[in-house]
Amino acid sequence: MAEVVEKLTKKSEDPSRWYLDVIRMARLADYGPVRGTFAIRPYGYAIWERMQRDLDDRFKATGHTNAYFPLFIPESYLKKEAEHVEGFNPEVAWVTRAGSEELEEPIAVRPTSETIICDFYRKWIDSYRDLPILINQWSNFVRWEKVTRPFLRTTEVLWQEGHTVHATAEEAREEALRMLGVYRDFYAETAAIPVLTGAKSPSERFAGAVETFTCEALMGDGRALQAATSHDLGQNFARAFDITFLDENQERVYPYQTSWGFSTRAVGALILVHGDDRGLKLPPRLAPTQAVIVPIYRGKSKGAVLEEARKLLSELESPDLRVEADLDEEHSPGWKFNEHEVRGVPVRIELGPKDIEKDQVVLVRRDTGEKEPAGRRDLARRLPELLEEIQENMLRQARSFLEENTRHVESYEQMKETIAEKRGFVVAPWDGTEETEQRIKEETKATIRLLPFEREEGKDPVSGRPGKTAVFARAY
Repeated sequence: MAEVVEKLTKKSEDPSRWYLDVIRMARLADYGPVRGTFAIRPYGYAIWERMQRDLDDRFKATGHTNAYFPLFIPESYLKKEAEHVEGFNPEVAWVTRAGSEELEEPIAVRPTSETIICDFYRKWIDSYRDLPILINQWSNFVRWEKVTRPFLRTTEVLWQEGHTVHATAEEAREEALRMLGVYRDFYAETAAIPVLTGAKSPSERFAGAVETFTCEALMGDGRALQAATSHDLGQNFARAFDITFLDENQERVYPYQTSWGFSTRAVGALILVHGDDRGLKLPPRLAPTQAVIVPIYRGKSKGAVLEEARKLLSELESPDLRVEADLDEEHSPGWKFNEHEVRGVPVRIELGPKDIEKDQVVLVRRDTGEKEPAGRRDLARRLPELLEEIQENMLRQARSFLEENTRHVESYEQMKETIAEKRGFVVAPWDGTEETEQRIKEETKATIRLLPFEREEGKDPVSGRPGKTAVFARAY
């Protein structure tokens, strides 16, 4: 019986169906029994683990240490910062019973940790000598989302959240911007995804923050994705939770805080930015398997080719290379080619009888599909070079897409037409009013994704009033 290779929906024909097909066929995740919950399968979790390791190293290099705080938060804690509870209340999951008993006070399942962490910081901070506090935690949170999609928007999310405390407003702002830069560098250097950075508009700020800074990525379908955020919390939470310290003048004052986060939605970004009609396409620095050896044989050559494949795997074993050999004898090479392409393995190493005779292999790039022969003796040098070339090329392609789909407009009609027909990032002056922002959102379904750090002055195309540059887009 001939093997059946499952057909992947074309990305250009139905991006939403294609996205779900890739997740299923690459075995990244599966649906849970509660709406909006998902099991992250081993291959998907391996990608997340590589993200964690990379970012964790970056956090520690900037002086941060890891800790862990409770999942359950008393309702009274959320209510202490009024703007914060108002912002999160529609999405909070509540525990009201324990066994057969009604709880005296409802308990929130962590939507974010500012309030519970502030209670501990109140106990831990007494003097300026206790500052700064630079803590990160790897954990989860729960938000009862109305519309869910694997990785991009789920009820339970894996993430990291940094929470720092500083003596001055300047130190806190510097920290918030430093961590925004850490996220930006991770996306470009490791995920091969360029992002725009800037501040959120007041209506889009994190609830309780003085300022929210964001990394915004552009997906392959022209929609934006908030890829990470960093918040300057000012003294809002310190005042709400009565966190004070004795400064160098022996005066008791409030400190300044930040928080910043990155989640598993980055896995969704990888799929949407780099994926194509053949499936997932992983940048080598995040790929669980960077290269897979596929033996090609017929009849009597089977034993010899499989043995050479094992030898080749042994030759390439290295702490710096993640290489596997697909020695499954049940499926054909063609089926294996399709399988590893769907799963986004950056390089396929083909090895057949003729290659053995020539003491070579054939390297096939997942990013371009190009093939090149490589001598066995030279492979340990050439393969890492090729992986770096693929990493750089994927970033180059993503940057070109971002540049080609960032458009400046001068009139409201041009803005509406561009958002509706071309999508992407739309750049135009904004007069700074919520009235104009809401009108654009209602009439185009686009939101202000960020306010660039360097903003040019101009005339708002909607109101005609003076404004400064803002970046708009429809978003996930």
